[in-house]
Amino acid sequence: MSFNLANRPLPERAALEDEKSRLFDLWQSNLGKAKSDAARLFGERSKRKGKWSEWVRSELDTMSPPEYANMVRSEVNRLVATSK
Repeated sequence: MSFNLANRPLPERAALEDEKSRLFDLWQSNLGKAKSDAARLFGERSKRKGKWSEWVRSELDTMSPPEYANMVRSEVNRLVATSK
């Protein structure tokens, strides 16, 4: 199976490019807010101790759209990795 977009039909390529553009716009307009939310979640780590991971998962589940929740999740993971 080829993943080369040039081998895809024009409507499919256009749809993929539209989706990429939508996701880039979402990322660009929400990056600051996602970092702020991630910092807030990470800041609760010492208070919640062993229950922190479960609490973060439940907080992420309430965030919308799912792409935004993934942005926050990635940022939380980055903060955790740099704190070790």
